Amino acid sequence: MICIRRLLFVLSLLSPFPVVAQSNFDVFEASISEIQKALGQGQINSVQLTQQYLDRIQAYDKQGPKLNSIVRINPEALAQAQALDAERELTGSRGPLHGVPIVIKDNYNTDHMPTTGGSVALASFIPSENAAQVDKLLQAGAIILAKTNLHEYAYGITSIGSLVGQTRNPYDPRRVPGGSSGGTGAAAAASFAAAAFGSDTCGSIRIPSAFNNLIGLRPSKGLSSIYGILPLSHTQDVAGPLARSAEDLAIILDIVSGYDYRDEATEIMRTTAAPAFVDRLYSANLGNLRIGKLQQYFEGSDGAVSSAIEDALDWYEQQGAEIVDVEIADMADLVRRSGLIGHEFKTDINQYLATFSMDESLNLNFIVSQGLYHEAVDGVLSRSNASEFDEQAYRSAMAVRSQLRAAIETVMAEQNLDAIAYPTIKRTQVFTGDSQPGSNCSLSANSGLPALSMPVGFTSNGLPVGLELLGGFLQDAELLAIAQPYESTMSSRRAPSTTPALESGLAPAPQRFELLFSRALLRVEASFEFDAVTNLFEFQVNKEQTQGQAITAVTLVVDSDGDGNLTEPVVLNLLPPDVIAATGSHFMSAEFREAVEQGRLYLKVFGDSLPSAGAVQLLE
Repeated sequence: MICIRRLLFVLSLLSPFPVVAQSNFDVFEASISEIQKALGQGQINSVQLTQQYLDRIQAYDKQGPKLNSIVRINPEALAQAQALDAERELTGSRGPLHGVPIVIKDNYNTDHMPTTGGSVALASFIPSENAAQVDKLLQAGAIILAKTNLHEYAYGITSIGSLVGQTRNPYDPRRVPGGSSGGTGAAAAASFAAAAFGSDTCGSIRIPSAFNNLIGLRPSKGLSSIYGILPLSHTQDVAGPLARSAEDLAIILDIVSGYDYRDEATEIMRTTAAPAFVDRLYSANLGNLRIGKLQQYFEGSDGAVSSAIEDALDWYEQQGAEIVDVEIADMADLVRRSGLIGHEFKTDINQYLATFSMDESLNLNFIVSQGLYHEAVDGVLSRSNASEFDEQAYRSAMAVRSQLRAAIETVMAEQNLDAIAYPTIKRTQVFTGDSQPGSNCSLSANSGLPALSMPVGFTSNGLPVGLELLGGFLQDAELLAIAQPYESTMSSRRAPSTTPALESGLAPAPQRFELLFSRALLRVEASFEFDAVTNLFEFQVNKEQTQGQAITAVTLVVDSDGDGNLTEPVVLNLLPPDVIAATGSHFMSAEFREAVEQGRLYLKVFGDSLPSAGAVQLLE
């Protein structure tokens, strides 16, 4: 294998700035297999591929919807792509990730870029070595394109921190992307890379997957290494990819899984065969499948979430799977008493900083005492810093973890279950600034068993919903195989409207409409701007009326069924009776946006000399 850094040095002497030509291949929603096929056939090279992803980040991360998912771009990304292109020419491809850009959560160590945990305290902290999974990606030929934002120190699920601020959800930028790997989720959904890496202490891979229409696995504890990842709780922490498809997830999991002598939890992988995710991806026999529906984790769910989950389970039942209601005895109590974050965080982060930092004064106490964090994590950091390790309480929590796992495994064995199903998170995405309720993260996190979040549709206002499947220990590949047929049959992946394909490297320009309505001495002049990227519909309306002939309302209606009758209700009021002119903006629902795109949005004017049902004119 050619040493990339040596090749980078040679190439820097020959061509310090790679020339990026155009390619007809578009990275938007492209799968890893599609990318590798295009690379192999010469439709695109890795430099062009990398530049396209950089263009998308430029267009949508700090502009347009301003997702704010990226902390830092790898300054060597294009040069690494050039080196990998040269290697492909000389010796061929290393495998499915050769020359493929990936983004990683900014709690993964990188020895050439800062690892910040989303905090100003670590803004310039460059660890002494890479995380184990980063090294595996680099060995596979992947390009670490950028590092993604997270809830500071991974200690929350809305993805806000002191270094970069709030990450936004590409399906509705007014809302949160989940967390703590929210930047990872938003970036993957927006096609900022082929796939993205996060970590999960309690929901931090699964919740962003659910909230961003992605598939993500919290692996069995020990399936892959967490060495070199800024810790929240070394016992609960796991790490791995979020992807836009089951196949992409399988490809990457095969690469990063396995034993690492620096992570004792992976000792199990020394004597256990690797799961072979790709080989087993299409192995599920739905007719023999038996899934337990965990009623306890449906309680308190939003109706739209429950409905989407129920529909997905109905689909499996229609394919021959058996769905049975199950209950785990004393589940709430076992979950409550088995969490370890409060016991381990202080010790773990201090040990991590002592291992990888050259600054001996950098520890949790310094961070807290100097206020080097966002107020959103004030409570959890202050409590952790003030806490004293309680050996007896810690041992008790560890014992309860074993009891919880035994209780789950007993139910699965007695009911002969392949998986247990429930909503990944019971509540839809809150608006930024609000607290996010509804997490169902603890069963997997507190037991060490694997759990997969898979996309199963959208609410009526276009918000993604995720179904979680909990499986037996090291049955990770089986969970992915269960999800795959639903994905392929139901086309569960839908790209966010705010980050569409670029046009000549730029975001699509807003569409503008000018309209003149003139009937029976009544006149309305209106201009409209439709911006799919910001999801805003802006308007400016003026009315003219003669004495005794008044315009009482100017509204918009959608021809929802295309029959032209326009008896549908008003969707937006532009002018009330006593207002002559108005400007404004409207955040579009999915239905409203589709109506604009499909030419089904009409101005409807009400006035003294107009029909009582109003007079209409198409926006075009």
